[in-house]
Amino acid sequence: MVQKGQLSDDEKFLFVDKNFINSPVAQADWAAKRLVWVPSEKQGFEAASIKEEKGDEVVVELVENGKKVTVGKDDIQKMNPPKFSKVEDMAELTCLNEASVLHNLRERYFSGLIYTYSGLFCVVVNPYKHLPIYSEKIVDMYKGKKRHEMPPHIYAIADTAYWSMLQVLARNGEFGRWCEGPGVTVAEKGKKQKEHLCLQPGRGELEKQLLQANPILEAFGNAKTVKNDNS
Repeated sequence: MVQKGQLSDDEKFLFVDKNFINSPVAQADWAAKRLVWVPSEKQGFEAASIKEEKGDEVVVELVENGKKVTVGKDDIQKMNPPKFSKVEDMAELTCLNEASVLHNLRERYFSGLIYTYSGLFCVVVNPYKHLPIYSEKIVDMYKGKKRHEMPPHIYAIADTAYWSMLQVLARNGEFGRWCEGPGVTVAEKGKKQKEHLCLQPGRGELEKQLLQANPILEAFGNAKTVKNDNS
């Protein structure tokens, strides 16, 4: 996770408060209570403290209301230590289970952190409101940065995809003629200069493959979901 000092209003929707995560009090409480996740009809899973084990069953005390219930051992899911609270990449979780994934996404969402990595993927939870994380300032923050250097964001995915595309095109010899327009900065004889490139249509095997893949991409782009007729 990224360590930051005083956060601006927009950065509060990107960076995690590490002081909360590294709280020794929370760590001690988690260890002493033997906290786990148990099934819940309303919440999916809820936190509970193990009180007694009886063969294939376990007596637990629900953290929310102190009620004691008996659940099967197979229904219990391990809870991660507090230091993994609101983790940016869920692949880093010590206990990677359904309850922990849902809890992490919920915690981040209610803190205004709508983007979360899950290994190679970026999970987004719709906030149904505008967030100040799509400005030119935020774009500049992610330019040329490695994924682990910045918190999860669609800009990180886009920047990685862009530079990966340029590398693939360079390896396959798909660069067309140089022309005026948006370009990239390259080093030449110890100096940096801005070069402009265009891709000439109709050249190379890569372009043919992209065109052939277009119907499949269109199908995904026009998929229907319960939330959106054109996702």
